[in-house]
Amino acid sequence: MSFGFSFNALFTLHSPKSQSCRTQFTSQFIKQIQVKPAPFTSPSRPFKFSRERFKPVKALSTKPVETAVSASFRSKSSKDINVLVVGSTGYIGKFVVKELVNRGFNVIAVARERSGIRGKNSKDDTLNDLQGASVCFSDVTDLDALENSLQNLGFNIDVVVSCLASRSGGVKDSWRIDYEATKNSLVAGKKFGASHFVLLSAICVQKPLLEFQRAKLKFEAELMKEAEENDGFTYSIVRPTAFFKSLGGQVELVKDGKPYVMFGDGKLCACKPISEQDLASFMADCVLSEDKINQVLPIGGPGKALTPLEQGEILFRLLGKEPKFLKVPIEIMDFVIGILDFLVKIVPSLEDAAEFGKIGRYYAAESMLILDPETGEYSAEKTPSYGKDTLEEFFARVLREGMAGQELGEQSVF
Repeated sequence: MSFGFSFNALFTLHSPKSQSCRTQFTSQFIKQIQVKPAPFTSPSRPFKFSRERFKPVKALSTKPVETAVSASFRSKSSKDINVLVVGSTGYIGKFVVKELVNRGFNVIAVARERSGIRGKNSKDDTLNDLQGASVCFSDVTDLDALENSLQNLGFNIDVVVSCLASRSGGVKDSWRIDYEATKNSLVAGKKFGASHFVLLSAICVQKPLLEFQRAKLKFEAELMKEAEENDGFTYSIVRPTAFFKSLGGQVELVKDGKPYVMFGDGKLCACKPISEQDLASFMADCVLSEDKINQVLPIGGPGKALTPLEQGEILFRLLGKEPKFLKVPIEIMDFVIGILDFLVKIVPSLEDAAEFGKIGRYYAAESMLILDPETGEYSAEKTPSYGKDTLEEFFARVLREGMAGQELGEQSVF
C-alpha cells in the first residue's frame, strides 16, 4: 500500500460515491494524506485503537520449497520468461517494470487507456513511461476484458507480478482493486499459463483495522490456498514498510520555515522506509529466487528504524536549521474520526471520508515494522532490511529538486 501524508491548514475529503460531495475541515497541522486502493464490498466494521498487545495476523509458507519448485519457466533464460505486470503505471509499478526489463525478462505491462492520477496520462504517455515492455491496454476490473486481452497476445504467461493498489483507499474502491481486480489478475494469468504470482502487499496488514488491509488479506489467503491445492503453482507475497514519498510531504514546508509536525512526542511509531528502486529490485528477485517461493516477505530499507522525531531531525540537519517541531495530540484525530463516524449514520456517502480519517490515525500511531507474535509489539530488529538507498539521501534530493514525480495520489484527505 502506498500511503503518504503531509501537513497544512486545510484538508478535503472526497467520497467516491459522489464526486460532488466534499467536506472540508480546517486544521493547523495537516496537509495531505494519500492511500492505496482497496477492493469492493465488505461491510464496514467498528474502528477501535487499543494500547493493548495485538496478536498479529500470521502467514507461513504453504508447502516446503522443495516440493514447490516445479514450474518449468525456472529453467528458461530471462528473455524467454513472459512476466505480466498489473498495476504497471502506479508509483511502484513503473519501477518494477523498468527493473524487470533491465533484467532481460519479456515484460507485458497491463495499463488502462487513461492511466495515472485521475487518468491524466494518455496512451502515448504510458508507452513512454513503460519503455522496453510490451504494453497491453486493458481493464483489470473486468475479467472478461482482461482474458480477451491476454488471448490476443498470442503467447502464454509464465509469471504475474501484481502492483495493484487502490488510489483512493475508499471502502468500495479498496475491495474493487486490492481484492477483486487482483483476483482477476490471478484467474486470467493462470488461464494463460502463469505458475507463479508475485504480490505487492503491505506490512500493515498484520494489524488489520482498515478496509484496504482486510481486502489485501482476503486475497493473500486465496493466493496461498491456490498454491496449497495446486502443486505446480507458487507465490511470493511482499509486504514492504513505508515508501520514501510517504515521508516527504513536509520537506518543502520545513524548507520554507514552517515547523515539522508530528503526533504526540514524535515517538508513537517508527518505520524502516524503503526506496521505490530498492523495492522494485526485491520484487524482481521474487520472480526466480527459490528461497522466496511460497513465502510472506516483510521488507524494509537499510539502516535503523526511524521515528517521526528522528525523521524531522534529519531534515533540519540537512537544512542547517535549528529544529522546530509542532507536537499535535493524537486525541485530535480521535475527535475527528468520532465526528465522521457519527455523520456517516446520517449521510452514508461520507463513509469514505470516515475511512480516510481512520487511515490517517492508523499511520500516525502504528509502526511499519514486524509485529512480533511473541510479544505483540513492533520489532525493528525482526524487520528485514534490503537495498542501499536511505531516507536522508531522499530528503537531500527533494530539497534540491522538489517532489516532482512523487505525487501522493488522487486522494487528499489531510
